[in-house]
Amino acid sequence: MTDVEHPGATPPKVREISSRGHALLKDLRRLATDPGAYRKLGRVWLEGDHLAKALAARGGRPSLAVVGASAWLQPRWRALALAAPEVVVLDDALLGEVSSLETAGPFGLLMDLPEQAAPPRAGVSALVLDRLQDPGNVGTLLRSAAALGVPQVIALKGCAALWSPKVLRSAMGAHFALHLVEGVEADALDALGLPLLATSSHGAQALHTTHLPWPCAWVLGHEGQGVDAGLLARCALTLTIPQPGGEESLNVAAAGAICLYESARQRLMP
Repeated sequence: MTDVEHPGATPPKVREISSRGHALLKDLRRLATDPGAYRKLGRVWLEGDHLAKALAARGGRPSLAVVGASAWLQPRWRALALAAPEVVVLDDALLGEVSSLETAGPFGLLMDLPEQAAPPRAGVSALVLDRLQDPGNVGTLLRSAAALGVPQVIALKGCAALWSPKVLRSAMGAHFALHLVEGVEADALDALGLPLLATSSHGAQALHTTHLPWPCAWVLGHEGQGVDAGLLARCALTLTIPQPGGEESLNVAAAGAICLYESARQRLMP
């Protein structure tokens, strides 16, 4: 164990790992390759400086920084790593084994998984994801929610894992701006105390001509099947998005962004 100078604060502990069989590397491999491993290990693997900066911007704190041996010699990466309470300098040859990226980066953070038993927050507008399967869609919707002022995302059982590597990459740091709830049944939505809104190609009202309630909870469904019929029946409004170009349907992430934008537009109108 080697201490490194870190003026003004308790210096982080720095250690080097060059063994492929090290327990930490085994955990990082699982986190990089298994979308649900974070639930078992209680930790999340954040690859790259963008996620690291997004975490810091929201006041988040990692438990550990991992930096490649070559990058450790460069001031930029060294400074990022030293912001964590502990630093692991990893042999460059092992970086690819702990990465979910096509080309492994030189830096990543481990953070403790946020409280998973936290219930939905009553009265707080939300985006509800009903069995969405594509991690790219899920991450894009998290990013849209954070950008358009919806502070809570609730993923019902059967939805893609919110903290999986692909969702993290697609969301681009939006996780740290949101209250995230996952793995709950539809009955948990009762605790919100808010009207549920959904889209359907058979909706009786057009989105752009309808006064939308706020706060509310937008419900978006499975890419192929849409919102579950039972859940759709509980929605106060079922709306359609006009498609003058004649396409049969929109990608769920595109539809979600349109709906969240329309809610924001109506709130921002003078």
